[in-house]
Amino acid sequence: MASCYVCGKKKVVGHNVSHANNKTKRYFYPNLQRMKIITESGPKRVSVCTRCLRSGLVKKAL
Repeated sequence: MASCYVCGKKKVVGHNVSHANNKTKRYFYPNLQRMKIITESGPKRVSVCTRCLRSGLVKKAL
């Protein structure tokens, strides 16, 4: 699983908890989108989380 190019957000571990309080491992994945963005070294295709996209932290390449 990739992480966000801007903020480094990646999957985190938690538990599924049943009604009987049995705990099993599960993962929480960030909402990553593959985008072509403009970096200082030119256009690049990277994974960016939707929080960074919405906040305007990246500039999309056309």
